[in-house]
Amino acid sequence: MKPLAITLGDPAGIGAEIVFKALVELDVPVRVFGSRALASQSAPMPDIDDFVDVGGSGRLRPGEINAEYGRIALQSIEAAVESIERGECSGLVTAPIHKQAIALTGSAHPGHTEILAARAGLSRYAHDYAMYFDSPTIRTVLLSAHVPLSEAIDAVNAESIAALARLTTRAYGQLYGTRPRIGVAGVNPHAGEGGLFGKEEEAIARGVKIAAGEGLLIEGPLPADTLFLAVRRGKYDLAMSMYHDQGLIAVKTLEFERSVNVTLGLPYLRCSVDHGTAFDIAGKGIADARPMRYAIEWAAGRAERWSS
Repeated sequence: MKPLAITLGDPAGIGAEIVFKALVELDVPVRVFGSRALASQSAPMPDIDDFVDVGGSGRLRPGEINAEYGRIALQSIEAAVESIERGECSGLVTAPIHKQAIALTGSAHPGHTEILAARAGLSRYAHDYAMYFDSPTIRTVLLSAHVPLSEAIDAVNAESIAALARLTTRAYGQLYGTRPRIGVAGVNPHAGEGGLFGKEEEAIARGVKIAAGEGLLIEGPLPADTLFLAVRRGKYDLAMSMYHDQGLIAVKTLEFERSVNVTLGLPYLRCSVDHGTAFDIAGKGIADARPMRYAIEWAAGRAERWSS
């Protein structure tokens, strides 16, 4: 298989440490992108045959929010995607970046999802691209991502729910060869209790009806406090979450070491660990590499199928 492109993320975080620890334990062809000089100060570097150095020098300052580190993270992403576009790599696995460091570079995009979507010409969240989280026992796709909760609630509308169901069904077919059974969460307690606790569920129900009328396997709105249990028990293949933390609390609680963040809508497979830069432990050599090892293995088994 073609090598996976792996970015080391923010140099001040745990990205290089967890990637290097994971690669020692894996036999997967990879091409690594990052600052060699800074990464070598972060953790012992294994023998990597294919390392694309994007520059950077000086003494590494773990845990520091730094525009230069943000630039290195962005250049690593850019170089990795270019390698995929040239057909040299099969898919992308990203280590965490720091959103404030990225903002200091002048970037208008807060995270990997938005950066990669913009580069691919995808402009409308939930319609063209979306955040999806996969694990052995719990899966969810998000109707909104990195926005304030007030904006996330405003984004609950029938058109976006139906569009996200279509996008998710296509992507799930690429990953698993089947159509997913989607359970759609309500946004209010008890899925609104027939309108007693809010009206957003009316829009959710309209979106579900549109998608179901197109033959998609979808039900909702369902109370979010029991939906994830139903997914875990196999009634649904995945949950459609109305906002970021509604889905992520469930995934991170149940499968922190075995979950990946996948960007739906891209022409290549991109996944990442489901955690951040961990500045509080950066440079101490104690970061847990199990999530990164899982992400690399997960991508290695699916990247070429995704792009075929």
